[in-house]
Amino acid sequence: MDLELHSLNAMRNMEVIDILTGSKIGFIKDFKINCDDNKIISLILPGEIKSWFGKDDEKEILWKDIIKIGTDVILVKTKDEGNVNNI
Repeated sequence: MDLELHSLNAMRNMEVIDILTGSKIGFIKDFKINCDDNKIISLILPGEIKSWFGKDDEKEILWKDIIKIGTDVILVKTKDEGNVNNI
């Protein structure tokens, strides 16, 4: 079994796509990492900008919801907006 490795920097340049709707969710802004286990917990994506001075909502996609990490895209299965948490 070949293990395919990706750097965090390379993953930031991959577009995140929901396989159920085919919609583009966006690009990774940050990662939530468990420092005790050294594992990624979730991906943080920028949300919609509400105003020039307002804080934009961020979206969180849990690692367990990632289906496949390809060469250019990350495919996720969100079921609906309920699995994409606004933080």
